Formats: sequence, C-alpha cells, structure tokens
Amino acid sequence: MVRAPRLLRPVSYRLAMTPVFGSDLGVYVHIPFCERVCPYCDFAVVGGRLARVAEDRYVEALLMELRSRGDVFAGRRLVTVYLGGGTPSLLRPESVARIIDALRARYRAAGESLEITLEVNPSSLERARLPGFRAAGVNRLSVGVQSFDDEVLRRLGRAHKAEEGRRTLAAAREAGFANISLDLIFAAPGGSASQLERDLDEALEFSPQHLSAYQLTVEHGTPFALAHQRGQLRLPDQDASALLLQRVAERAERAGLLRYELSSYARPGFESQHNQRYWQRTPVFGLGMGAWSLAPARPGAPHGTRTANARELSVYLSELEAGRSPVAESEILDARTARGEAVFLALRCTAGLCVADFESEFGGPPRAYFREEIDSLVAAELLVESRASGDLALTERGRMLADSVFQAFV
Repeated sequence: MVRAPRLLRPVSYRLAMTPVFGSDLGVYVHIPFCERVCPYCDFAVVGGRLARVAEDRYVEALLMELRSRGDVFAGRRLVTVYLGGGTPSLLRPESVARIIDALRARYRAAGESLEITLEVNPSSLERARLPGFRAAGVNRLSVGVQSFDDEVLRRLGRAHKAEEGRRTLAAAREAGFANISLDLIFAAPGGSASQLERDLDEALEFSPQHLSAYQLTVEHGTPFALAHQRGQLRLPDQDASALLLQRVAERAERAGLLRYELSSYARPGFESQHNQRYWQRTPVFGLGMGAWSLAPARPGAPHGTRTANARELSVYLSELEAGRSPVAESEILDARTARGEAVFLALRCTAGLCVADFESEFGGPPRAYFREEIDSLVAAELLVESRASGDLALTERGRMLADSVFQAFV
C-alpha cells in the first residue's frame, strides 16, 4: 500500500476507537471469480471458465455459512455490506439480491443509511448489469479503473481497455449510482509522472465521491514477484514513488477529495464506512472463500477473535456442504497484538490515534508500552505528538515511510 514535517489537514470526524465492542456490524462477502487473474494479485481468487459455472453453488454456500456462523454476531445492527473479490460484478444481479436479502433478514439493517458496496471491473458484461445491481440494493460502487492508459493497463495484466473504464463510469451514473469510488494504481510498470497526471485529469473530471489511489506493491508469490526477482520488472524507486503519492494528495484535495486514510480520499460524508471498520477494529463478519472475520469481544477474548476461511474453493465448498465450518484459522487476539494493531491501524488514518480511547481499552497510554518507539519516530519527524493530549499522527514524511513506522509497533 501507499505511505505520506507538515501534518495533513484532518477530516471533519475523529475515529472512535471502540474496538470489537460496538453494537453494529459490517459484513464482507468475498466473490473469488475473475475472468483473468492479474499478475500482481495475491487475493484468494479463481480465474477462467470456473467463474461462469460455479456461481449458484457458491452463492448457496455463502448462505449456508451465514446460517451456520451468523449467531456469533447475533443482535447486531447491520450498517455496511461490501461485496469484494475477485470480481463480484460477474455475479448475476439476482444472485447479489439473494445475498443482500439474506443479510437483511438475518440482522437488523440500518435502513436507508445501510451502505452496500459492490466492486465492479470495466467490461460490457458488467456494465449491462449495473441497473440490476442497483435494483438489488447496491448503493455504492467501487470501480476498478486502475488507469486510463492502455499501455499501463496491458502491463498490469488488466482485461479491460481505458475506453471500457470511461463507459462503465458513465453507465454507473446513468444507472442512478450517486456514490462512486474510483480506483487508480500508480507507480506501475511503464508509469510516469506525466502518465499519472493524465490519469488524475480523467479521474477528477468524472467527479467521483471517493478516490482510492494505490501504489503498486509486489506481493510474495505473484507473477510480478517472480519477474521482480529476475530483474524483469522495473518500478519507480522510493523517492520517485513518494513524489507521485504527494501529487495524488495535492490534486485530490484541490478537487475537494480530502485524504482520510493513506490511500483514500473522499468528499465530506462519502468516506467508506465499511473500510473504516477495519481501521477502527470493529466487528466484521467475513463470508466466502478466504474471507477474514473479526468477532466481538467475549469472556476469554477481551480484544476479539480473528478467523480466516479456507482459501481453496473446493475446500470451502465441500466443508460447508458437509455441514462443517469453513474456518481454517482462528486467533484470539492477546493484549500485545491488539495494542500494536490499535496503534498502526489508527495511524493509517489522517485523524491518527486518540490516546484517551487507547487508554480506555488497554489501561494505559501508548507511551506505557511504546515509549522508545514513539520517541524515536517523533525525533525522526515521522510522527507528531500533541502536547496537550498525547494524540499521535503521521507526518507528511511519515506517510511516505508508513510501512517502517508501522513495523515499530508490530
């Protein structure tokens, strides 16, 4: 992910760090199917013909999992649903409607304020389905444009051309979607500062409510990682990437999109409610192959429990169809792990870490556990510490080197 002494202007809210104790719920639904698997992707996905033939069986398995594991989150108010992948827009609208209807029936829904996001890739098939997704209850789209440059898209291994991205964005507006997030990737092979400027020109001309701009990262085990090891993948160095990141932030803010997280920019009131749940450490029920959940605090697990489903499609399906749980990993979070995550997840956000909230959970301020780390990072001008409250936030330089900052708290 991307990283960012000037402290960026805070957004108009403060993260409430009430980890795993809140009374509401977000649900993530993982749809693993892709027409083509991108060479930089390390998500739990399957590609090719299987995406077309396994839909009904997979949706039925999702509903089985909801029935068998849903009691962990019983009584909570459903405030966000996020269908991610993979390519969830490969599902038929009626399949999306089945999933949404089942979630509404299982949990108390938040009415009109319920945020339901669907990730969409630009293609003629998915573009034609947009009105159906809207009718199914989806009210927010995350469109994976990635670039408006055909050569960059080719080098990223994307299946679409730039014109498909433009047409999909236009079709989303025509279908009535008023909350659209546009995804860009920068510092990609073949990319440049001038190419990024052109991408930003087109992205901001569309006037999205939300912009996610990710620096390309080389993930272990991917084709890009192998090419990088062989010296076949040329990427911008850290200084060049930092300048590109700074340019994204400057252009986005001038267009009215305020940065509220390392890679995320939004018009006021259009911040991703679902993604904030991860940074706030509030309960998320993950449904589907490879999906992660954060279960709420309970006796014996005061900081919550994290689980992960099987990453192999055949295993996920067969476990549920045999009446067994698809969970492959489970971790009761200990205090040390939870403290570190509370710090670095809050620091991802422009609002930073609220010391009072941290102390209410852990019985002491961050300095009681991380004094040397905080002193070192403040001295290096990577963190800024409020003299009045002790609250912590990344500096501009700290955002550029965020991974190094976070490592100090792991």
